[in-house]
Amino acid sequence: MIRVMLVDDHPVVREGLRGMLEAEPDLTVVGEAGSGDEAVALDRVAVPDVVLMDLRMPGLDGVGATKRILREQPGRRIVVLTTYETDADILRAVEAGASGYLLKDASRAELANAIRAAARGETVLAPSVAGKLVNRVRNPEPQPLSAREVEVLRLVAKGGTNADIGRALHISEATVKTHLLRVFGKLGVSDRTAAVTTAMARNLLG
Repeated sequence: MIRVMLVDDHPVVREGLRGMLEAEPDLTVVGEAGSGDEAVALDRVAVPDVVLMDLRMPGLDGVGATKRILREQPGRRIVVLTTYETDADILRAVEAGASGYLLKDASRAELANAIRAAARGETVLAPSVAGKLVNRVRNPEPQPLSAREVEVLRLVAKGGTNADIGRALHISEATVKTHLLRVFGKLGVSDRTAAVTTAMARNLLG
């Protein structure tokens, strides 16, 4: 039997989930929690194989509870079950260590199969969530330039050499080169001219 713990601040949702899961011959619900803090405490007692974790709850949210449970029990499998699928929510959950991310419109069969997969150590993602993660990996958000990198790039835009920039900022030429290499990496370019052009197009130089 796969032991499942339900975490959701809505009792009617937990009741529905319990009914769905206990209709499966190999799944049993060993506990219910209505908040993140309750989930952390109950996890120590219920010792589930898989935790179905709501994301947004008053007090300690699902991400915070996931982090705390995994800190105590690194092998615990936690699957987020939520109505939200924004990029930020997905990334926060994955970075916290969640084994999966499902939406509450999943069917009973989809939910049960996802729990079984998580218990086997697999990662389970709703198709729309998987698509968002793939897109995020392919098109990562640009890294912001530091204040010093902006200063260096502004002086490059004015035609300053590395030596000029070093004197103006009281740093060595080697440090100027290091800043420029970081700028190139963040902007996805390979030379000074492209760095200035890209930074101006993105309005990074003020």
